[in-house]
Amino acid sequence: MENQKTGRIVLAATPIGNLGDASPRLIELMTTADIVAAEDTRRLIHLAQALGIRVPGRLISYHEHNEVARISELLDLVRAGNTLLVVSDAGMPAVSDPGFRLVQAAVAEGVDVTAVPGPSAVLTALALSGLPTDRFTFEGFLPRKAGDRASRLADLAAEQRTMVFFEAPHRLEPMLRALADAFGPDRPAAVARELTKLHEEVRRGTLMELLQWAEGEVRGEIAVVVGGAPEGEPARAVDHVARVRELVDGGLRLKDAVAAVAEQERVSKRELYAAVLEAR
Repeated sequence: MENQKTGRIVLAATPIGNLGDASPRLIELMTTADIVAAEDTRRLIHLAQALGIRVPGRLISYHEHNEVARISELLDLVRAGNTLLVVSDAGMPAVSDPGFRLVQAAVAEGVDVTAVPGPSAVLTALALSGLPTDRFTFEGFLPRKAGDRASRLADLAAEQRTMVFFEAPHRLEPMLRALADAFGPDRPAAVARELTKLHEEVRRGTLMELLQWAEGEVRGEIAVVVGGAPEGEPARAVDHVARVRELVDGGLRLKDAVAAVAEQERVSKRELYAAVLEAR
């Protein structure tokens, strides 16, 4: 009996600027995959031409506007035994680019998924920032509306890990202004633009210094890295008893109020519950 061909999904990182960063494994997959799901098929074709190769497999458009609708079709193709290569315009798919929902569905249904690592704007910006790299968080793009953006940044004001953001060049100035308002003008940060490209530049300084620089015209792909909040006094459960009482007075069960406040303030749920009972 002939062995049935086993399909799989391969997420592959593409260059974020310098074509020399295209890995041999990426090139091999571009020339051998049965199907290639690309964020922009035209950009994929241009990449292949620049690399001196041809993509013989079936090309499928897979971007933020059709991501959910395509999942069932793509999984069916993989179940039929095809190798599906998933690429974004630059960097690793599923990281601030289409791919996450496909991986989530594939994992839920037992479909094989693997990855070909490579260029990453997040890690490159972090490494060049001069800020601590041992613990960091990737926050992607901030909300465009000022109110929503301020609310998100308020949630991050006490974040002690280094933070990495993406931003469009024409929105960089208002973004840095919002960061300075939320985190303070003296918070250390770095703006990385055009990473791995001819005009690569990394500006380092305080948020206020970077804001003053960004008042001029800034072009290119942008990543912003911000230092975490300085360590303060350790959070104490007893300091948040009043907040628990407010929630309980508002109709929330004590157990739920304690859980909500403990998570928000990063204190021990057990210690907070005991503190509330002791204060009664």
